[in-house]
Amino acid sequence: MEQFLLNNYVILNNGVVFVPALVGIFCFSKFKDSIVKYFIYFLWYAAIMQTIGTYTVFVQEYQFLKPLKQLITGSRFEKNYWFFTLFWSIAAALFYSSYFHHILSGVLQKRTIKIATILFVISSVIYLIKSPDDLFNSSITFIKIFGALVILTGSIFYFLEVLKSELVLTFYKSIHFFISATLFVWWLVITPVSFFEVYFSASDWDFVFLKWQIFLFMNFFMYLTFAFAFIWCKQEHENLIK
Repeated sequence: MEQFLLNNYVILNNGVVFVPALVGIFCFSKFKDSIVKYFIYFLWYAAIMQTIGTYTVFVQEYQFLKPLKQLITGSRFEKNYWFFTLFWSIAAALFYSSYFHHILSGVLQKRTIKIATILFVISSVIYLIKSPDDLFNSSITFIKIFGALVILTGSIFYFLEVLKSELVLTFYKSIHFFISATLFVWWLVITPVSFFEVYFSASDWDFVFLKWQIFLFMNFFMYLTFAFAFIWCKQEHENLIK
């Protein structure tokens, strides 16, 4: 199993991200008048950023990228921590906060998400200004956890609104429910791993493989669930919860 992960982790992890993006394109006509179309756009963004962010592996494996390898070797960009902090940890939190702000109907819930997002952005900027080296040398746990809290809060608010609306009778047909529930589970499982990031090194391959297994399983769970939701769900009347 460990050897299989070592040989195929990048292909599997990068490949599964494209599955819901492709399915979303085929199902785009169903959701073209819904905010879900922006979610499809975001999935393509996530797939492309995931691929680009793996440049640290590509420059090692592909000879034609040797000039790039020589360029970044010894520089701050030799590791990809900066890339995923900016284009995933921060960018994903901003997109999903906007997504929940749209589908939520309660004024207080919307305001809470908005304030939490503003605080997240301000605190992230302050952190990066005070500790710029962390952006290039490590995965920033503070930003990961704060961003996760924003997303988890949006999910919980959505679940509470569904319980108080007619959607509770047909929640299993709602693509917003599938997206919210999947995000809730993914971030709930993945976020605690950030606390053990210090062990993610070649000196502790047991943890490395454990982290890879967790991320791979959860990514398959999340992205395949998104793909299923595109096929299973129909565009709902969003004014039912707005």
